[in-house]
Amino acid sequence: MINLARVVVWEWMNEHGRWRPYSAAVCHHIENILKGDARGSAVLGQVDAQLSPYIIDLQSMHQFRQDTGTMRPVQRNFYEPSSAPGKGVVWEWENDNGSWTPYDMEICVTIQNAYEKQHPWLDLTSLGFCYLIDFNSMSQTNRQSQRKRRLRRRMDLAYPLIMGSIPKSQSWPVGASSGQPCSCQQCILVNSTRAASNAILASQRRKLHGGTGGNPNTTGTHTVVRQSNTFAGTSLWSPTSGSSSTNNNNISVGGGQGKDEPGQLPLSTANFPCTPVMASPPSPHGHHALTINGQNNLNRPGPIRISMGNGRVAVSAGVPALPVKNLTGSGPVHPALAGMTGILMCAAGLPVCLTRAPKPILHPPPINKSDMKPVQGINGMRSKTKKKHLRRGKNPEDVVRRYSEKIKVIPDEDCTICMERLVMSSGYEGVLQHKGIKPELVGKLGKCGHMYHLLCLVAMYNNGNKDGSLQCPTCKNIYGEKTGTQPPGKMEYHVIPHCLPGYPDSKTIRIVYDIPAGIQTNEHPNPGKKFSTRGFPRHCYLPDTDKGRKVLKLLIMAWDRRLIFTIGTSSTTGESDTVVWNEIHHKTEFGSNLTGHGYPDPNYLDNVLTELSAQGVGEDNLKD
Repeated sequence: MINLARVVVWEWMNEHGRWRPYSAAVCHHIENILKGDARGSAVLGQVDAQLSPYIIDLQSMHQFRQDTGTMRPVQRNFYEPSSAPGKGVVWEWENDNGSWTPYDMEICVTIQNAYEKQHPWLDLTSLGFCYLIDFNSMSQTNRQSQRKRRLRRRMDLAYPLIMGSIPKSQSWPVGASSGQPCSCQQCILVNSTRAASNAILASQRRKLHGGTGGNPNTTGTHTVVRQSNTFAGTSLWSPTSGSSSTNNNNISVGGGQGKDEPGQLPLSTANFPCTPVMASPPSPHGHHALTINGQNNLNRPGPIRISMGNGRVAVSAGVPALPVKNLTGSGPVHPALAGMTGILMCAAGLPVCLTRAPKPILHPPPINKSDMKPVQGINGMRSKTKKKHLRRGKNPEDVVRRYSEKIKVIPDEDCTICMERLVMSSGYEGVLQHKGIKPELVGKLGKCGHMYHLLCLVAMYNNGNKDGSLQCPTCKNIYGEKTGTQPPGKMEYHVIPHCLPGYPDSKTIRIVYDIPAGIQTNEHPNPGKKFSTRGFPRHCYLPDTDKGRKVLKLLIMAWDRRLIFTIGTSSTTGESDTVVWNEIHHKTEFGSNLTGHGYPDPNYLDNVLTELSAQGVGEDNLKD
């Protein structure tokens, strides 16, 4: 335990494996609930209407979405009181929709630190992002595509501050609850969610520790699961209500101690057969069994059945099955209402049918090879990049002299490479020595006219790909033919007889990239080390239109120049030494746009043309 003051930030994990922070108001709400019951549940809609479908189970540390059943991990993170969350500072970038998206908290803290130290700019490469933050223009620039986005700094509520002993881990021991649970509708919803969540945790632990299977009467090793105390010491139905009073039908949900159920609830593999959710008919002894199928109710792997042991719930045999459907909002049932109804029915042991969240349509229907046709105006259906295609480096002095000219009248301004005045010697004096290029010589680039020390241009070239091209560090104008570090592989392209969303009258161009794993060379980050190729072959899609075919021609040119991929760290998985995209975006989702990498997207073709142009592959490169 660490005895310090810390700011608490609650975060949830997105589909890319990155931790995204909740707002300060939501974090205060969660912390207030945590103080009262470390095993409680936080209903986020109570503080933010946009988060009304979400509940956080503090015991399992998961966020549950009521209308889809999706569960995501959450964590409790700690920061210095003097950091951005402690001061209520939020840094955001402008997305394609014109709205503002907050940075991950780690990045936000880093940006704020640089801002407070009055740095003119900040390079985020060390955090795994190839972006440059410019505080003067308040913009974010992609270092490879040169695409700029606005960013802003705004003040918000400070995140909660805690004092005293702070746990080193993200979890804490589960304590016992006190008092009777609230009987309001919202608490019943939360408590029912807890009961179903406990069933999921019990099944997962059972898989880890093993048990017995088969008949429920089979004797075997039981795994005792510590569950929530949400309904500790109480029952969902009063033992004096209806016919249940004569059968003593009590239930203690969540591991609490029921009236006739001392101790904890043992769960074994005998209690988890693959059976549907159903209310069992009355037994000859006047007891009723309760079964819950976690697969249908919470969208979690593995069907689950809970056997309540001696505790029974009286469920009338005449209770009808009430499936909950239409969760997409198209039906008469509101998604949130359908989700809450499903959870309550789940806790009562009634049949529930919650639809799963929609999945992206990544690939078209199966296609015969004879249906794959060449793309109009393009010869062949594939392009290969081999080692013999790799360009050899050229003499740095020759490249600099080719694209620049010496100037005699030197202006009194900075060289933006070494940050020394142009009238002074280059900052690389004594570091680099090249015949014919003195440290005090200044040159002007031919097209854009920007001026630098010639020795600085040589140093910049030596730090690059050494492919015979030069790129102005100020305006990004490219001199010569820029090439990349893409490993050898093959690119295939053909037309398939299916249309993309948004292009009902056009067929589809399918591109297939395939790069095998190999060994990094001197042009890569770690020469001699193996690199991986996750997700290959990769399938991408373009509409078979005039502009789509133009984009394909430029993509083929970018492939030949080895600009489509590079070796680095994946921003999705965090894996290093793997083949990743090189800032030329592709559409990998065929029949939907759930991930943002599909169609319809009316601006995609124009955007990718801009990205290709930033790599030196413009429309002026196309031959008539």
